[in-house]
Amino acid sequence: MYANTGYLNQVDVDLCDLNQPLTVESCGVYRLISVPSMIVNRINGRQDYQLLYIASGKAWFVFNGEKQEIQKGHMVLYRPGVTQQYGYYLEDHPEVYWIHFTGSDAENLIQENGFTEPILYTGTDAEYQQLFLKIIWELQIKRPYFRDLLPLLFHQLLLAVKSRCSRGSSNLSNMDHAINQAVLFFHENFSSQINIENYAKSQNMSTCWFIRTFKKHTGMAPMQYITSIRISKAKDLLENTDYNITEIAAIIGYENPLYFSRIFKNHTGESPSKYRRQSD
Repeated sequence: MYANTGYLNQVDVDLCDLNQPLTVESCGVYRLISVPSMIVNRINGRQDYQLLYIASGKAWFVFNGEKQEIQKGHMVLYRPGVTQQYGYYLEDHPEVYWIHFTGSDAENLIQENGFTEPILYTGTDAEYQQLFLKIIWELQIKRPYFRDLLPLLFHQLLLAVKSRCSRGSSNLSNMDHAINQAVLFFHENFSSQINIENYAKSQNMSTCWFIRTFKKHTGMAPMQYITSIRISKAKDLLENTDYNITEIAAIIGYENPLYFSRIFKNHTGESPSKYRRQSD
């Protein structure tokens, strides 16, 4: 399983802190790579709030004793004390982002931004993923004043959802739709030899416009984005499988293992072999 997580206190702390208006406790993303399933069963729920975003694939959730299949493009909110029963299956190719938060203003904040029910259709949007990743990064790096920045980033995420929902999925601009489709295509085909010029042409876009617009939405050029997906996949394979470096390179789309090792080191600061030794 691929996991990218960040915690305020280094570990997963479940608490209800009303001393601050809003506190982000943890945030992460899960993708099932080889593990067949992931099941969560918290009968008594948690003391904090949890928001999950199904970015790709699907997941299942139980509400009021009824098991529901939730497709990508939905967010699911658990309030404090509510039983949490949900899970993902490898065959459904899930990519799920999550965040835990608490605070005296938490309930008002989520209601103001449209979360009146446990399940909200938000559509898929690269902006959501980028904001989740920014929150994860701040929790991991812990730069000066990161505690003040986290609530602002979370509020920005909620506003992005509110704005997206107010427009309605049928009113998405052609630009939004084009970039969302590209993000989905890259996640599903990252191991293939993707030619950006050919992809843009297949979608009736100029290459320059596509690259410029994609970077504006995601913060990365298309090939940088594809490489980041490949490196994340490589990390998971190094940590959780016995594949050798040549095999991993081939799995994620690199024919030359030496080139893969160079790219991996450029992104992580370590060779694949060293990364594997440190993760053991």
